[in-house]
Amino acid sequence: MTESRAVYLRLFDEFRKRMVSALLFFSSAFFILLYFSNHLYTWLALPLLKQLPKGHGLIATNIAAPFFVPFELTFFVALFLTMPYFFYQIWAFAAPALYVREKKFVWPLLFMSTLLFYLGAAFAYFVIFPILFHFLTHTAPEGVMVSPDVSAYLDFTLKLFLSFGVIFEIPVITILLVRSKMVSREKLKKCRPYAIVGAFVIGMVLAPPDVFSQTVFAVPLWLLFESGIFLSRFFVAE
Repeated sequence: MTESRAVYLRLFDEFRKRMVSALLFFSSAFFILLYFSNHLYTWLALPLLKQLPKGHGLIATNIAAPFFVPFELTFFVALFLTMPYFFYQIWAFAAPALYVREKKFVWPLLFMSTLLFYLGAAFAYFVIFPILFHFLTHTAPEGVMVSPDVSAYLDFTLKLFLSFGVIFEIPVITILLVRSKMVSREKLKKCRPYAIVGAFVIGMVLAPPDVFSQTVFAVPLWLLFESGIFLSRFFVAE
């Protein structure tokens, strides 16, 4: 019992050291980025600002918002940038307890899921934001001045980043489904026509009402589904 407790204490101590290291790394990134917090918010607001009429901008309805909103954004940016280091520390802690075949499965999947989340966020900022904000700012009723609140804009964009980051995890979800034998690659291939139709239906629901925007939404969803089917062949359980 004493020996078992000693093992648990050693494991807890190692995990604590790794988490402290990750938190220190995050804190360093946060305080460095804090100096550029206003610039970060300007960069985040740029896709919307480009669509607003000249002389229009975002507003702050809360007197403390000009300080706290960039501060909050900096926190999320630091977390976003340092998350791979958190994942690495968790991986390094858990790796010794995994079999070789499990390591060959978990490590590539962890790397892939992180990369896909970043790609999803980049897709949201560089592709979705310009299309979406162009539509929203040009469909306001006559006499309505579009001047979003800085806090509301941050909440809205963070939700979009998170949503597209999760959507881009479709290949990883597909791999996990095939790996766990919940569904076969052959069955997924048979579902391809439904997946294509579903992607365009989602595009019609989420995108502005024009064919180009809907296609821009739908095609990546379909390609993610296809890439999941393709990549799953390398992760089939032995």
